[in-house]
Amino acid sequence: MVLFELGGVILGLGVLSAVAGRFGISPIPLYLLAGLGFGLGGVAPLDAAEGFIEVGGEIGVVLLLFVLGLEYTVGELFGTMRKGAPVGVLDLVINAAPGVGIALLLGWGPVAAMVMGGVTYVTSSGVTAKVLGDLGWLGNRETPTVLSILVMEDLAMALYLPIVTTLLAGLALAQASLGLAIAAAAVTVALLIAAKFGGIVEAFLRSPSNEILVLKVLGLVLLIAGLAEHVHVSAAVGAFLVGITLSGELAHSARELIAPLKDVFAAIFFVAFGLQTDPETLPPVLGIAVALAVVGIATKMTTGWVAARRAGVGSTGALRAGTLLIPRGEFSIVIAGLAVTSKMVDPKLGPLVAAYVLVLIVLGPLLSRLVEPVAKGRRRRKRKAAAKQRQDSLAESIG
Repeated sequence: MVLFELGGVILGLGVLSAVAGRFGISPIPLYLLAGLGFGLGGVAPLDAAEGFIEVGGEIGVVLLLFVLGLEYTVGELFGTMRKGAPVGVLDLVINAAPGVGIALLLGWGPVAAMVMGGVTYVTSSGVTAKVLGDLGWLGNRETPTVLSILVMEDLAMALYLPIVTTLLAGLALAQASLGLAIAAAAVTVALLIAAKFGGIVEAFLRSPSNEILVLKVLGLVLLIAGLAEHVHVSAAVGAFLVGITLSGELAHSARELIAPLKDVFAAIFFVAFGLQTDPETLPPVLGIAVALAVVGIATKMTTGWVAARRAGVGSTGALRAGTLLIPRGEFSIVIAGLAVTSKMVDPKLGPLVAAYVLVLIVLGPLLSRLVEPVAKGRRRRKRKAAAKQRQDSLAESIG
């Protein structure tokens, strides 16, 4: 049954991707709806393949971020992060505030407020990486700025998760100090290796055949991602840092070999998210989730616009940057899952987060797809207005 269910899922994803391509849209919303249809309360739960899909979803996020890291060097990324530090602070303040506010308004208390602040703050690195690849935006001027924000958010999560986990366990904040110190040390070591010892990593991975190369690369990426998660650092950050240590021909070969695996497991990631959501729990909180999502779109658009404009990117690129930051996903679900399991927060928090993430994970890719048509329409209207102004001026001069 595992093979039967898994084969049906992958074949179905292929059909949905073809349908999405036919209509020129991102397949992500269709993958999510498929997960909802076959998950908790769905038409036919995937009991046999559920475990594989869950692990496959985690691998999907890791490979998405690894391939994304291959596009950039350590110097490029760190330079952009240094310049974008003020934007990182803005991102934290304006995007965490809606979550904190809604929890306090609903009377859920300070612990739930901290949880919801994390939920609304952090963008889904996996979804953003998928959209960048689908739309061919990896080489755009605004993309390094977006990536620097994603990395700053994930690094902030490395410090946030030990603290919130301790609070949800009902322990004193001081007891989070050890976990926080370990997380900070792990991030520092990873950044140092990426910046100073990339050549050693490349020498180890360089291989005479594609078979050896893909085994070494895949094994190293999963190993580092697992170690990162074990010390409460994002697995996505670990995979991304492995990616940026590689450069030149080795990076190109790794990208070509890993790309098919990335595509399969990335699709499984979105299905896995949908499988975890019971559709029956969504309607009672949908109104609040939609209102929170509207605010979340506005705050992330503001973050992307300010960051891109500070980097000298034009208005269309700034719009692209804003839409890329809209989706929330894996981190938000993980944080909500920790909170609900702890029994320290209102039970409605889980369905609210699921509905909120679902709305944004669908709208984000769709809004990204609309940027280019909207920009073209605006440029066309400007040209027409300019032409009309010239005609009016000419008519006045003749008259």
